[in-house]
Amino acid sequence: MHLYPLSTSETTSKMLLLLLLVTSCSAIPNDLSNKMFTFPQETNTAHVRLTTSRQNLRAVTVCFRFFTDLKRDHALFSLALPSFDNAFLFYNLAKLDSFQIYVNNMVTNFEGLDFKLNKWHSICATWDSTSGVVQLWLDGEPSNRKFTSSGSNINGPIIVALGQEQDTHGGGFDAKQSFVGMMSDVHMWDYKLSSCEIHRYVDESGFTEGNVLNWNALEFQIIGRVMIENKLDVCQ
Repeated sequence: MHLYPLSTSETTSKMLLLLLLVTSCSAIPNDLSNKMFTFPQETNTAHVRLTTSRQNLRAVTVCFRFFTDLKRDHALFSLALPSFDNAFLFYNLAKLDSFQIYVNNMVTNFEGLDFKLNKWHSICATWDSTSGVVQLWLDGEPSNRKFTSSGSNINGPIIVALGQEQDTHGGGFDAKQSFVGMMSDVHMWDYKLSSCEIHRYVDESGFTEGNVLNWNALEFQIIGRVMIENKLDVCQ
């Protein structure tokens, strides 16, 4: 590991120390309440790998918050299996009002969304294997419901990566698809959240925490330059 010279600034010193400390795999779940992951540069390595014991999912809801100024394509949340590198993928397109959701390598496009740069957004997606219908929610507003993939569960071993798009199971990263920005409040459930539950998540008003991935009890490993920082507060 290359160590950069420490500045005399106390803030910089603490940041570098934190970067060194979080590069090892977490042995126990971590409470990241009021924290965020910061992805400060474009790379083909830096990402956060999330750990879950759940390996067979008939249905999925994933929610998280993110902030970026990227105008190019980039991955946000990438769940891969040995059989499907895009088993469940959030992908933001250079056309800023457009997102893609992949389920078991089948892609669905969502257009005309009210997405803006340099702003925190809450995003959720729901899917179940029975109907094969996927739906995207941006800041609590639902997309059209669309068919993508049915009849097959998301069946492990599961690898989840934040900030990179997996072209192979656990790797195959491309810097031009990497995420640069901040991300927080990642939760994943093994069922479809109702619209009321999604609104509670968006409003941070007593929602049920994820039973597959839980931001307040998260097992993860940081690879490369990704920092854990306090959430940015808005001063009154």
